[in-house]
Amino acid sequence: MSITVYNTLTRKKEAFTPLEEGKVSMYVCGPTVYNYIHIGNARPAIVFDAVRRYFEYKGYDVDYVLNFTDVDDKIIKTAKELGEEVPDIANRFIDAYLEDVGALGVKKATHNPRVMDTMDDIIHFIAALVEKGYAYSVDGDVYFKPRSFEGYGKLSHQSIDELRSGARIQIGEKKEDPLDFALWKRAKDEEIAWESPWGEGRPGWHIECSAMAKKYLGETIDIHAGGQDLTFPHHENEIAQSEAMNGKSFANYWMHNGYINIDNEKMSKSLGNFVLTRDLIEQHDPQVLRFFMLSVHYRNPINFTEELLEGAHNSLDRIKTAYSNLEHRKESSLNLEKDTNKWLEKVNAFKQQFEKEMDDDFNTANAISVLFDLTKEANVYLQSNQTSSNVIEAFQEAITTLLSVLGITLQEDSVLLDEEIEALIEERNEARSARNFARADEIRDMLKEKNIILEDTAQGIRWKRG
Repeated sequence: MSITVYNTLTRKKEAFTPLEEGKVSMYVCGPTVYNYIHIGNARPAIVFDAVRRYFEYKGYDVDYVLNFTDVDDKIIKTAKELGEEVPDIANRFIDAYLEDVGALGVKKATHNPRVMDTMDDIIHFIAALVEKGYAYSVDGDVYFKPRSFEGYGKLSHQSIDELRSGARIQIGEKKEDPLDFALWKRAKDEEIAWESPWGEGRPGWHIECSAMAKKYLGETIDIHAGGQDLTFPHHENEIAQSEAMNGKSFANYWMHNGYINIDNEKMSKSLGNFVLTRDLIEQHDPQVLRFFMLSVHYRNPINFTEELLEGAHNSLDRIKTAYSNLEHRKESSLNLEKDTNKWLEKVNAFKQQFEKEMDDDFNTANAISVLFDLTKEANVYLQSNQTSSNVIEAFQEAITTLLSVLGITLQEDSVLLDEEIEALIEERNEARSARNFARADEIRDMLKEKNIILEDTAQGIRWKRG
């Protein structure tokens, strides 16, 4: 079965056909780096990382570009407030972003272009649009004329007249039409600026992505992705700029993730309900945060509450416990032939079902449901009197492989135990044998402080992270 992608441009699912066989070019709009990211920024980082991982799982070579907007009104304002230089602010929050999404299991992009490093390409791009008649300069500003581009509004599915009715000309702007948008902004006093054919200034927001996508991926790319809020005007304007410049389709597939709500309210500055990603990482296992984000289909809105996050923790723990049960039984299992093929076929069927769900527009929510069914079946298998190490290893391989597609890892428990904890567990075993239950309970409490929870089972003592 081929992969299908819901294309915002056509508003339907389409079979994915790459421009080049075996390769995927993918551009994802990154953050404006003036502050630490909130969980709304973390969602596209996670979901499109999962998309990338699945393409790679299916054998594609993915060229993945995520940009940083490191010149912007917000960054300039923050720099002034803190008495620092714009590049210093940008560098700090780029590092913070990479640290936060790295903790969430997001792979490094093939390229992370920045506006400051792409300035020559941006200026060349704007100059070409002016020469072609799609843009004009006035008093050091340069504007793009959407009315000059046939098909403007095709991504957001709005007519030019509908868009015109909501457009306004701000004080100080000298554009010819309210729909026109800035490609280049004339420098203001004491603001960071670059030399250009139109005088000192800096780029508008939208042009950077058109220039960066062309530089790193070419004139036409397979997938352009980002948050739902970027559909208009950002991505709409990107299409107009790029297709006016290149005379070619800009992106064949447009993917957008849904919003995040906080306790059933849309996250917004006016409500003051922003939740910083790094604060959550300090309070919760980052793997749980990632699991939570992928538990809902990427195009649907997701509601964030502490209760739902705790539910994700418990759900992921169920999978980890099942894996631990398999590991525990493997030590005493034999290479039995009876029913082995039947069970191996069952495991393979789960993997195929997982792929079927992911092939359907990267439905991680349904894929996670398949993982739950897989672990339930593993527990059923372990209830039999005789088990085969081959079957157990097949279950374990399936669990770890499918989780890795989602960017979730299962660390080996033995690696996490240091010598002190191992000694305490052994001492507790000896205390229980000697019926010194007070000491055994004391050790249990000591281990709990170290975030190690012991479980007494019929097969012996197991432990897990709390």
